[in-house]
Amino acid sequence: QFPLIFFSSMQYSFGSVGSVCSLSFSPNFTIFPGTQGALSCNPSLGGVGKGHLVRELDALDGLCGRAGDWAGVHFSILNRSKGPAVWGPRAQLDRERYRQFIQSELLSTPRLTVLEGSVEELLVSQSNPNEPGHHRVTGICLVNGSQPILSSSVVLTTGTFLSGSLFMGQTTTPGGRIGDAPSCSGLSHTLRETLGLRVGRLKTGTPPRIVKESVELSLVQIQTPDKEPTPFSFLNTHTHCKPEEQLPCYLTHTTPGVERVVRESLHLNCHIQQDSKGPRYCPSIESRVLRFPGRQHQVWLEPEGLTSDLLYPQGLTMTMPPDLQLRLLREIPALHRAEIRTPGYGVHYDFVCPTQLNPSLQVKSTQGLFLAGQINGTTGYEEAAAQGLWAGVNAARAALSLPLLALCRTQSYIGVLIDDLVGRGVTEPYRMFTSRAEFRTSLRPDNADIRLTPRGFEEVGCVSLRRYKEAVRVRDSLQEGLAALKSVTLSSTRWREKLGNISLSESRNGSLNGLDLLQYKDVSFEMLAAIFPEHLSPYLEFSQRLNIEGTCSFKQSREIERVQEEESLSLPPDMDYLSLPTSLSSEVRELLDRVRPNTLGAATRIPGMTPAAIVHLLHYVLRTAQRNQHTGQRVKAACKP
Repeated sequence: QFPLIFFSSMQYSFGSVGSVCSLSFSPNFTIFPGTQGALSCNPSLGGVGKGHLVRELDALDGLCGRAGDWAGVHFSILNRSKGPAVWGPRAQLDRERYRQFIQSELLSTPRLTVLEGSVEELLVSQSNPNEPGHHRVTGICLVNGSQPILSSSVVLTTGTFLSGSLFMGQTTTPGGRIGDAPSCSGLSHTLRETLGLRVGRLKTGTPPRIVKESVELSLVQIQTPDKEPTPFSFLNTHTHCKPEEQLPCYLTHTTPGVERVVRESLHLNCHIQQDSKGPRYCPSIESRVLRFPGRQHQVWLEPEGLTSDLLYPQGLTMTMPPDLQLRLLREIPALHRAEIRTPGYGVHYDFVCPTQLNPSLQVKSTQGLFLAGQINGTTGYEEAAAQGLWAGVNAARAALSLPLLALCRTQSYIGVLIDDLVGRGVTEPYRMFTSRAEFRTSLRPDNADIRLTPRGFEEVGCVSLRRYKEAVRVRDSLQEGLAALKSVTLSSTRWREKLGNISLSESRNGSLNGLDLLQYKDVSFEMLAAIFPEHLSPYLEFSQRLNIEGTCSFKQSREIERVQEEESLSLPPDMDYLSLPTSLSSEVRELLDRVRPNTLGAATRIPGMTPAAIVHLLHYVLRTAQRNQHTGQRVKAACKP
């Protein structure tokens, strides 16, 4: 009997195997061993929200950040012009390098063995009466009829392969990815009939791969990478790809001809006619045309590797017949001679409604069974890896008879992700955004190590001693640097004399310390260190992080206090939420318009309401009230005789 089994149809960026290393033997069963680490769709990692997850995965000693640093060929920080809380570390990846790195790490992990096999069903017995649940998983049966394999914990990470079907035009075939078979239907039957779980159907898709030489690159806009690549991993100071070796991406746009081809081919497109929900934030070109008629849509042509001759056209996921896919591509000027290596296609697959899980990602009704990835209704490598890490941590702890753990949404984006899934469920493939986190100013990509690495080592047990020591050094140095900033205090007049032309108000009286000064955009830690070298120069290594800490910590603490103070704030009954001039998603607007809460506290308790939306709503109502108050005062003054 094995303590722990991972079953994955393909696990491209499994979060962390460190958590299982204390077990005697932990097999990872996969249908296709050679595809572990294969990037099924977009050859990229990170982005806004997703980059936060990658940084947190790395802070907990997961693999995908280090793999991204090794395989990246185009690094950039998205949203650089905005605040550091919404910066999005992102990289285009070399597919082959990424696959090789992941496989090398997995195959060299002590006491972890990768085995080939297709799982037919789960073995289930009576539950332990001392623990919650109706069943207990005891192992797996393989489709080849070999002897059952017993285990005290099982993790399912089935990707899009669970009863998967591929769609291209009017053709439908079983599978979760072109060229590969689906997982066994018996597994879906076990989840539905034996365990009584609610199982739904979702869909996704992928675009055709285009031969690079057939693209007219003189007709596209070149997007260059950052001159100095920013690594994902806190352990790395540089990326494997040298700055001068990075590859560009290319931007082009759709035309009216693209919309014409889409509309003319709808009757030949089974995938787009299905009722299953697809990813709202990464829709097919057919969905975009139908939802936003007459618009021009961006198409990013992204490299697939340093030696690859293919480009990935992000924004052109399509499921029409291959001949019409080629016709559509050639309606775009830069692609008028395009050649397709592999056509695009759609995928339908089963998922388990995630409200049936605990925050540990264990199935509530089945002891020892953990689910992670697309089986929980998410989309994307980063979301799957985050769940893979936490499910692996808790499955290992269950096998060792240790208490299961949860991550609070105030501590991490991984916590936000899991809390959203198990608390609210999904109606479409879930994607991480910074707007889903209520305290995003504190949950930044730059501080994931000091937020999570100490806990990962001291409580969870999935972090190496080397990483822990480095995180503690950084944490202590930052605390000392912030204390040093607070220790340098001058009057407003003296600060203006020393710093010269800064936007420090002339009416500002009293003394200010160095941390107060970092609230001003034209003041940096480096400037203050030049004035007080004996106090601040020892911390120049952390200058960027101290700049961020200085500007963000104050803002976030006030934001938290204001939400708590204003929970009873009345919301106008006639408020037009659908056209409110503030940052709210269309889903949030629809929720508010339908429920029409009477207070801010009532709004926070609406199922599906994002905490970040509450903050934006609070700011809008307070600004409006303040503006109305000033207007009333002006009217009164004008009416005086």
